[in-house]
Amino acid sequence: MRQFRNERQYEAIRQCSEERGYPIETLCQILHVSRAGYYQWHAGKLSPRAAENKRIAEQVEEIHGSSPDKGYRRIRDDLTRYYDTSVNDKRVRRICQSLGIKSTIKYARHSCTRSVSDPKHTAENILNRQFHADRPNEKWLTDVTEFKYYIGPAVHKVYLSAILDLYDRRIVAAVIRDANDCALVYETLDKAMTDNPDAHPLFHSDRGFQYTTQVFHDKLAAAGMICSL
Repeated sequence: MRQFRNERQYEAIRQCSEERGYPIETLCQILHVSRAGYYQWHAGKLSPRAAENKRIAEQVEEIHGSSPDKGYRRIRDDLTRYYDTSVNDKRVRRICQSLGIKSTIKYARHSCTRSVSDPKHTAENILNRQFHADRPNEKWLTDVTEFKYYIGPAVHKVYLSAILDLYDRRIVAAVIRDANDCALVYETLDKAMTDNPDAHPLFHSDRGFQYTTQVFHDKLAAAGMICSL
């Protein structure tokens, strides 16, 4: 958003003018901003949209300052949940880009689920990247991650199967085994259902072989969960 870039330039112009006595017109020309825009900013006159963006930007900076690991989607969730600011992802992303804010965590894909050519069960991608939930147990995500460890020179592997609630990013259930098989994800789902017997979420996963079996589909259906792949 040009607004936030210009604010920094306007502030530089103000400081140079007040502290060094440089002409406003010359400073505006050097920084390629309009004098009218500068004087409007200096007078504190912002359009309703610009004023709202400024307010949201301050909230975004506050969230980022306390949780620098959060990307724009999680920041948007916090704006809705804790600041009573309803705003879409695109607007938050533009504000974050203008402020130079990005998550400090770089995620590498370590999923080890494998798609199969002839799945027993398929489903539509109902979630469709809508990673926001308004209440607990509305949307669950799951995946399997592979970890390596060493005993002397020998490499060993363990597999973590986890289910995450999109509402507050809590881990609903997690199971670690030394085999990446169907039993791993079945056990994880069973544990989640036992601990949350009244939950009937949208259940989203990739199209790994464990999640497209008829057994897994039947477990979801019996629990009243909607499958999204």
